[in-house]
Amino acid sequence: MRGGYRESPRLLLVEDDRELAPMLAEVLGDDYQVDIAADGQRGLHLALTHHYDAMVIDRGLPAIEGVDLVERLRARGLLTPILLLTARGSITERVEGLDAGAEDYLVKPFEIDELLARIRALLRRHPDTSAVLPVGTRSLQLDARTVVGEQATPVQLSASEAELLAVLARRPDKVFTRPELLATVFDPADVAGTVDTYVYYLRRKLGRRAIRTVYGVGYQLGTL
Repeated sequence: MRGGYRESPRLLLVEDDRELAPMLAEVLGDDYQVDIAADGQRGLHLALTHHYDAMVIDRGLPAIEGVDLVERLRARGLLTPILLLTARGSITERVEGLDAGAEDYLVKPFEIDELLARIRALLRRHPDTSAVLPVGTRSLQLDARTVVGEQATPVQLSASEAELLAVLARRPDKVFTRPELLATVFDPADVAGTVDTYVYYLRRKLGRRAIRTVYGVGYQLGTL
């Protein structure tokens, strides 16, 4: 990393084919940093808790189907460009995927050169959509895990603190329940008190009003 910028873009590949996924990751790895998710639930977690420059999502996924995954990401305010992969190429299915929020659609089998060209086109059209998130009068720099502002001293966050704040900041109008935050940011097997603990950590670093408690419901982004 030089000057605060990644040397290569970061991609999320959500693909359950055990042979195709590592092969694509190896090919894409020449130009990108690639994370792999083998099902829609893992893809949702990674997409909401890490910064990616683009995502390649297979339509036929276990746990959460590809189009449903795209809809959930868009509903949470994530603007990262998405390319859908599918073995089903009917016009109706393509329209459904695009209407869900995907920017592009590629039908299997495909040529690697075409996949690479489409990813490059996505990145040209959508340069860096979420590396910095507004947080009140300040901003969260995801790569550096730092909250900065003109009149404030930069605040360094842990990985989990930054992930929790990023989820809240992407949907400042939404009140998240504790189970939602536990499943999205942490391991669902963690105890429910994990969310409350990290809210406490963020308030201690950013001020008590940084995260608003909605009693009987959960938490919402507050004011900084």
